[in-house]
Amino acid sequence: MIGWWLIPLAAGVSLLLTAALRRYALNKQIIDVPNARSSHSVPTPRGGGVGIVLTFLGCLALLGAFDWVPGQALLAIGGAGALVAVIGFMDDHGHIAARWRLLGHFAAAAWMLFWLDGLAPLQVFGYTLNLHWFGYIVAAFYSVWMLNLYNFMDGIDGIASVEAITACLGMALLSVLAGAPDLTTLPLLLAGATAGFLFWNFPPAKIFMGDAGSGFLGIVLAGLSLQAAWHSSQLFWSWLILLGVFVVDATFTLIRRLVRGDKVYEAHRSHAYQFASRHYGRHLPVTLAVAALNLLWLLPVALCVLLLGLDGVSGLIIAYVPLVLLAVRWRAGELEH
Repeated sequence: MIGWWLIPLAAGVSLLLTAALRRYALNKQIIDVPNARSSHSVPTPRGGGVGIVLTFLGCLALLGAFDWVPGQALLAIGGAGALVAVIGFMDDHGHIAARWRLLGHFAAAAWMLFWLDGLAPLQVFGYTLNLHWFGYIVAAFYSVWMLNLYNFMDGIDGIASVEAITACLGMALLSVLAGAPDLTTLPLLLAGATAGFLFWNFPPAKIFMGDAGSGFLGIVLAGLSLQAAWHSSQLFWSWLILLGVFVVDATFTLIRRLVRGDKVYEAHRSHAYQFASRHYGRHLPVTLAVAALNLLWLLPVALCVLLLGLDGVSGLIIAYVPLVLLAVRWRAGELEH
């Protein structure tokens, strides 16, 4: 089991690193200046998510040195996360063409899936679905979508951090209840590292996460869910349930923009959470609403999947239906008027 002292240590180190990165960004004028597609109104330094990256990867090295976590998981998640973070960092400091970013993302996914042995057989409506080699392809697209949707959803203060923290804490609880305490280590460390950054990113944010941090969180969360799937299908479906706010808003918005013929790789502010933040005139109510949805709605549904025998796909549908209705209510994917 993990040395529990690593979790507050991760939070403290991340907090200090983010403070240093904020000073660096201010000195180097690495500033996010508001424009017509922004959800903020004050110039704010960016790139603070690197604090999460460095803290988490440093903890992985420590875990590996003490043999507290299987080496395959460290290589898979650490390697993929590091590659995605480097790509995001380079894009934060100088634009990288979308096709090259995407190629790098698939390379990271391929590395991760090599060490995780692809997609585990999943229970779907009582049947075992084993995709064999095709599972690698499905899991690769799933991983790349997860990291990109996390980037899309990192648009208002605190939302990406709150999503990661609540999902990771919820899954740590579910892993213990599922008899898999070894699966709590990495989610708890990620929650700790993200909490240190959230101190600086909580509304009103003093620094933004940037592509390096958001993409890193997305690929790591995808890797943790794929790792959990090898223990039980219920844990995999639970990960998807707990990440439902981001999955539904990003996917619903993307589909509507594709149907309309928009250039989906261009920046926009038509996600449901962005419409909601403009409606309320600030970010805090929306960020807190995400936390409430995760803890008061999605976590109980995931508990039903794990403890009461609710089919995982059925639980996913039950969890997502209200989120889709919220996406419709908040005009996800519509054009701004």
